Formats: sequence, C-alpha cells, structure tokens
Amino acid sequence: MFLISDAMAEGAAAPAGGTSSMFIIIGIFFAIMYFMIIRPQQKRAKEHQNLINSLSKGDEVETTGGMLGKIAKVGDNSLQIEVSEGVVIKLQKNSISKVLPKGSLKQD
Repeated sequence: MFLISDAMAEGAAAPAGGTSSMFIIIGIFFAIMYFMIIRPQQKRAKEHQNLINSLSKGDEVETTGGMLGKIAKVGDNSLQIEVSEGVVIKLQKNSISKVLPKGSLKQD
C-alpha cells in the first residue's frame, strides 16, 4: 500500500454494544405495536363475542348493514329478526353490531 496506510484501509471497528441497542429498539417498537394495535383489537373482538353470546329473544338490534329489528328466534349460529310486522329474516349472529335500548323501534 503506497498511499494508504494499513490502519486506514481496514476501516473503523464496530462500536461496542451496537447490536444490542438495535435489539432494544426493535423490542420497543414491537411493544408499542402491541399496545397500540393488537391489544385494542383483541379487546373489541372479546366485547363483540360477549355481545353475541348475550343475545336473546325480544332484543332490539342493529346489523352491520344498518338494518334494525327485533330478535324473534335465536339459534346456535343464526337468528331470526323481525324487521317489520310479519317480515322475518334469518341472519348470522356475527352480523349484529349492537343491541339497541328497549323501545327504540316503536312504530309512529
């Protein structure tokens, strides 16, 4: 090596503890993702499952499509909703988005 000394050609040594700090940063990133995204989603899924399990005949409900009705019959995976007098439709339980307060569907 005529112009460059051997020490300069090898480059600088890696800083001590550089890889461990990178793992700490990645760990912090995954912890933030867990508490900001995964945990709230699991909480909402658990609340929806509790709502589905608590459905009973006579409850007034709203579906994910925005349809309102009163539960006429509850099965294992489905239920029948009366949307108008004499009009009953069959839906899956998972399509219920919320239970309305009693008397919400009074006809004018």
